Amino acid sequence: MDTFLAIVSRREVRDYRPQEVPSEIVNRIVDAGRISGSSKNTQPWRFIVIRSRSTLNELAIIVTRPSNLEAAKLAIAIVLDDSATLFDGGRVAQNMMLAAWNDGVGSCPNDVKDAEGFHRILSTGGGLPSTILTFGYPPSRLSPERKHAGQWIASADRKPRQNIVSEIAD
Repeated sequence: MDTFLAIVSRREVRDYRPQEVPSEIVNRIVDAGRISGSSKNTQPWRFIVIRSRSTLNELAIIVTRPSNLEAAKLAIAIVLDDSATLFDGGRVAQNMMLAAWNDGVGSCPNDVKDAEGFHRILSTGGGLPSTILTFGYPPSRLSPERKHAGQWIASADRKPRQNIVSEIAD
C-alpha cells in the first residue's frame, strides 16, 4: 500500500471481528514499533503483547474507553522509561498502527487512567504507561484503495488547512 494512502485512510477501529490476529502480523506490528526512531537512539520503550481475554478485561477497567479492550483480541501496551520520551512513544504507536493497517488490521490507542493498576496488572516493574493499543479485524473489510487519497482527506473530520497551517518564507 502507498504510505500516504495508508496514513490518510487509517481510522480508529473500536469494534473487531472475533478473528485472531496471526503471529506473523503481530511480529510485524511489534517490529514496526521496535525500529521506530528515538531521541539519541535511546529506544526508551518496552512492549507487552496481550492476547489473554482475562487480562484484556482487567485492563478495560483502567482505560478511558473500556469497550475497546473488551472487543479486542489483541492489545499491545507501550511502556516508556520516563516522561521525557512522550514524543518517542507517539512515534512507536503510530508506526504500529500503520503497520497493522497495511495488513488489514484496525487499531485504536487507549489512554491509561490508572497507572498503578496498569503496573499491577501487567507486572511492569515501573515506567510510564504510554498507551494500550488495541488491534483486530474491522467488522467489515475496508479497502483503502477504493478511494484516492484526496477523497479520504475530504471525508475526514479535520480542521481546514488554512486554520492550522501558517508559513514563514523569505
